[in-house]
Amino acid sequence: MAGPRYRIELAEPAAHRYRVTLTLASPAAEQDFSLPVWIPGSYMVREFAKHLSRLGARQGGRELPVEQLDKASWRVRCQGRAALTLSYEVYAFDASVRIAWLDEQRAFFNPSSLCLRAHGRENERHRIELGRLPSGWQVATEMAAVDGGFEAAGYDELLDHPFEIGAHWQGEFFAAGVPHRIVVAGAWPSFDGKRLLADVRPICEAQIAFWDDAKKTPFERYSFLLWAVDDGHGGLEHRASTALICARRELPTAAEPAAPGDNYARLLGLFSHEYFHAWNVKRLRPAEFASFDYQRENHTELLWFFEGFTSYYDELMLLRAGRVDAPRYLKLLAASINGVLAAPGRRVQPLSAASFEAWTKYYRPDENSPNATSNYYAQGALVALCLDLSLRTRQSSLDALMQRLWAASGGGPVSEADILAAVQALGGDEVAARLHTWVHGTDELPLRELLEAHGIAWRDEGRQTLAQRLGLRVREAALTGIGVTHVLAGGAAEAGGLNARDEILGCNGWRLRRLDEVPGLLAAGDTRLRLLVSRDQRLLELDVELPPARPASVALGLADGEPALRRRWLEA
Repeated sequence: MAGPRYRIELAEPAAHRYRVTLTLASPAAEQDFSLPVWIPGSYMVREFAKHLSRLGARQGGRELPVEQLDKASWRVRCQGRAALTLSYEVYAFDASVRIAWLDEQRAFFNPSSLCLRAHGRENERHRIELGRLPSGWQVATEMAAVDGGFEAAGYDELLDHPFEIGAHWQGEFFAAGVPHRIVVAGAWPSFDGKRLLADVRPICEAQIAFWDDAKKTPFERYSFLLWAVDDGHGGLEHRASTALICARRELPTAAEPAAPGDNYARLLGLFSHEYFHAWNVKRLRPAEFASFDYQRENHTELLWFFEGFTSYYDELMLLRAGRVDAPRYLKLLAASINGVLAAPGRRVQPLSAASFEAWTKYYRPDENSPNATSNYYAQGALVALCLDLSLRTRQSSLDALMQRLWAASGGGPVSEADILAAVQALGGDEVAARLHTWVHGTDELPLRELLEAHGIAWRDEGRQTLAQRLGLRVREAALTGIGVTHVLAGGAAEAGGLNARDEILGCNGWRLRRLDEVPGLLAAGDTRLRLLVSRDQRLLELDVELPPARPASVALGLADGEPALRRRWLEA
């Protein structure tokens, strides 16, 4: 029996509309269809069906009614076994890697946004055929090309292959003998593609060697699909590709120095992160993700491991691949530490809960998020760091743990019990107990202790900004003034009654444009601020006590000497 077949046409690029025709041979008497409400790798219900319209059905030349069952499901009552054809339009103007885009310069889509699931037929071969493309446009995807179209073994595989279509730049390289491709849309004319290829290749080679000494990969080839925009950064992993988005300023140019600047290093870290996911989350994955339910949230407490540990390795792999040196790596690590320490929510929400509640908290942040939530990416990466350094004091490593889990699971689902058992086998009961506490508790991580034991100098540096001293996050603009975006728990601003969405107009009788003007308004030794605030059109005066300035951040460096523990960690 022929499986579901989709014809996808770039119907109205200027209006951002695709037209999709789904043909299903031998449908059921009551044939149900649905569109996913989320996409694996991005843990938020995104309601893709809201972009679908003009859904109609025909069978044997006759129109059939389509009954909507819920927000993303439909039923067609068929008349016999003749082929059923559905036609519909999808609006595509989402500037991200998660949904779909169509305009006169570029087309991009995840099949989860365009391809209805034919219930009962998920395990049959699925085929995508593209309509006529503009002259000069190319198609980039890792879905298998077959007889002028593209085919997947089933619906799960279909959803795991994004499509990048347009007059894009592309280049190829081999890593450990495996063909890789980088596709870039939207780049400036000064973009240096050869530099990007040369820098990404050793990152891929380092990761292939990390996961398998035989240098095998779970894919036959791999594509990085990158869209460069004015402002954006992120990625979404797939089984043999990744969809990426970056700001154009992150791309390398002919003027890029031999050591990548901050923007370019950030981009290389993104490539590294998503590529690591080809093993850690696409194959080695939470037991709860052994199969997906595309119509509702799929909860797991393990995102601290699958996203957090990947976040630890993404920058570490830049070091191992020779793209950054040890001082630069420690600078990147210090930035992660400072980001986590700046959020009071790390002392409120355990990482296990942050993972489980990602659907409603991490992906739906509000003004209170820094006070109530932990970040399973950044804080999970610091747990990985602490676990790695703890294991290394016992003649093992996080590398050994990841490889053990991969071998034991066959590159498949694992549970927290599996992870803890592997940690216990490599580091003993004490390290396993520590990991459980770090993940399920809210105590501070022993970062300084472990880093200093590995020959890393920890020092406090700089002085806090006025916003940091007050426990505020603000948005400042010349015309609109000082807008409060977040009031951090336990800070002076909270004690003084400031709220998110307040506008700070003045201090001690003076008009303010920027918070850094405040020190000039204070007499020597004066720490009392009388703030004039606008809140919901009302003017309020609030008394706030300015705390003394403390060091603003943590800096990491190489301590004197070359201790063996540091050498084994940073030169692994």
